[in-house]
Amino acid sequence: MNRSVFICLIFICAYAVSILSCKKENFITNPEATLSTSADTVKFDTVFTSVGSITQSFKIFNTNNQKLLLSSIKLMGGNNSFYKININGIPSAQLNDIEIEANDSIYVFVSLNIDPNSAQLPFIITDSILIQYNSNERFVQLQSFGQNAHFLNNKTIIRNTTWLNDLPYVILGGLRIDSSATLNIEAGCKIYAHANAPVLVDGTLIINGIKNNEVRFAGDRLDEYYKDLPASWPGIYFRTSSKDNVLSFAIIKNANQGIVVIDPSINNLPKLTIHQCIIDNAFDAGFFSTNSYVKADNTLISNCGSNIKIESGGDYFFTNCTIAAYSNLFFLHNKPVLQATNYSYGSGSLVTENMNATFQNCIFWGDGGGIDDEIAIGKEGSNAFSFNIDHCLYKALNPPSNATLIYNITNEDPVFDSIDIAHNYYDFRTIKAANAPGIDNGINTVFPKDLDDSIRMRGLFTDIGCYEKQ
Repeated sequence: MNRSVFICLIFICAYAVSILSCKKENFITNPEATLSTSADTVKFDTVFTSVGSITQSFKIFNTNNQKLLLSSIKLMGGNNSFYKININGIPSAQLNDIEIEANDSIYVFVSLNIDPNSAQLPFIITDSILIQYNSNERFVQLQSFGQNAHFLNNKTIIRNTTWLNDLPYVILGGLRIDSSATLNIEAGCKIYAHANAPVLVDGTLIINGIKNNEVRFAGDRLDEYYKDLPASWPGIYFRTSSKDNVLSFAIIKNANQGIVVIDPSINNLPKLTIHQCIIDNAFDAGFFSTNSYVKADNTLISNCGSNIKIESGGDYFFTNCTIAAYSNLFFLHNKPVLQATNYSYGSGSLVTENMNATFQNCIFWGDGGGIDDEIAIGKEGSNAFSFNIDHCLYKALNPPSNATLIYNITNEDPVFDSIDIAHNYYDFRTIKAANAPGIDNGINTVFPKDLDDSIRMRGLFTDIGCYEKQ
């Protein structure tokens, strides 16, 4: 080997060593190096045993001007933890030697699945994630509330059954009440349905809620993002053979369709009686019915895609109800809060039925979305047709057609207590003020109490709407 080649090889080796040395020095090794996380604690709301949670995440930031090598990210509970983590796309309870570029970040995803135990009340599930770098340790805490429940997976109730208020009821896949069975639900029960889990009533459903101990229906995801999300579960469907259903102090929230009632009563009694209930935040219809027989009193139907939708006629008697909708984060209020027709289109042809409906002492109100007429009543054919709007307060640029109007108040703001769209907060009680037109302007009825279970007729006459000003 001649001298020039030898010198060249020495130069190349020195250059390579220099490059490798520079690469090594690209990582900051100083224990004073800074690192931050987007959260000190990852919290989950109530998670039902065996159901699982949503996935949450946090970021780990390298705030230095050099790359940072994390020696380890470790789920302290390991593979036996109720939590599972995914580190920048890699599912693992522990990952070593993770590089973060200068002034860059990585994601850590966290989910949770709780095994059942004997606890009846919510219990706290904790763990932590350890981040190690440059001889430093940093912890991110994990916290959730677990809850045992009665789990019903594609369940059919075939005999008379009573649900007690001991644990929540979680419906997976769907619940059906057979035509030969009655389900009684006691006060205080909480029913949570999965996204694919309707409640199908072919028999009878009796809900025995009381004020301050209502029976609640909602979706089974209770995390912050989901708890107010419409269409979280399908809803309650009263089908052809169903009969003698009574809902008292039920709260039905966040369904796709809150209540659906199909076909006429099979006896001379209402197919469904709704007494002092709340139907709220349904994506499609809060109450939808086709040619059936329903009575409702002192009930609130609020902020739904369509609050009340009736097709193909039927018999309906709504007394002291508030039907209200406001455009908000989830809905553009672009449909009248009351839509009713005595017809429908089946197989491309028009089918008409008899209609007999009375709405008494009710509020029909909406805001946003440009709806001028909050009541829309359609009539076709020569069938018997009676539709009474009696002592109601409603918003309408044009008087409702096809209806008999009796002592109503039109286009006067009902002056609800609190409407805070930004914070998704609605209180549809009426303020007793000089400009609250519904006070003492209803007609006295057989119902002595309002939705708060407070005495009506504080004045000479009852108030309009589901709440009586106290």
